[in-house]
Amino acid sequence: MKQNLSAFILREWNDFILLLRNVPSLVVSIFILSVVCMNLLANKELFSFQYLALDCGFTLSWISFLCMDMICKRFGPKAAMKISILALFVNLCTFSLFNLLSRTPGMWGEFYTLLETNPDGAAIANDALNATFGGSWYVLFGSAIAMFSSSLVNAITNHWISKFISFQGFKNFAIRSYASTMIAQFIDNLIFARIVSYVFFGWSMTQVILCSLTGALMELLCEIVFSPLGYKICRYWEKNGIGNPYIQFKAEAK
Repeated sequence: MKQNLSAFILREWNDFILLLRNVPSLVVSIFILSVVCMNLLANKELFSFQYLALDCGFTLSWISFLCMDMICKRFGPKAAMKISILALFVNLCTFSLFNLLSRTPGMWGEFYTLLETNPDGAAIANDALNATFGGSWYVLFGSAIAMFSSSLVNAITNHWISKFISFQGFKNFAIRSYASTMIAQFIDNLIFARIVSYVFFGWSMTQVILCSLTGALMELLCEIVFSPLGYKICRYWEKNGIGNPYIQFKAEAK
């Protein structure tokens, strides 16, 4: 049993290392950066009405889903999940670093900007920036659960749909991406809003549901606009053999 587990772990680790060598680093970097930034921006509301509210994080979350769709198209759903887990790990490390540095006695630049005209306000601004960049455990927890769940749903849905459509080319990519993004984004927004916004920001369940749906629609619209670029990048990967060693490795492992 232990030998089988060790062999499995070693195989998956080798798979992951080879994957990182084959997925273009720029895509991985953009993916990770979007995850880190959208979780930071989730601390700020974009707007809040009686029946509708959105946080600023949704303005970037579509980028991570487009990257996932591109990786899933070329490297498969398992590869997309592994890159998602990597992004969550980097986000955790970033949060830990920000949290640690927010506890240092130094002051933010905004403190010195306000110091002469409003000393009390300068101290408040400094504390607020420390609290924002230091993060809150519930934001990290909610975003991690939401991101992991939605990444899994997005990868599985994207791959599952590909088995039932006969279209090729951009139409194939678009149908898979739009459907998986809409479902996964709704789940992502719903889980985060239910865990964080409902409990700690005082949102109503009506706001949670409408925010989740509206956010998913807005993020889907962004993906519709930029999906042709994502498809062209995938086609470039295919024409130039980018990722072939990993794809061949996966084919031989079956």
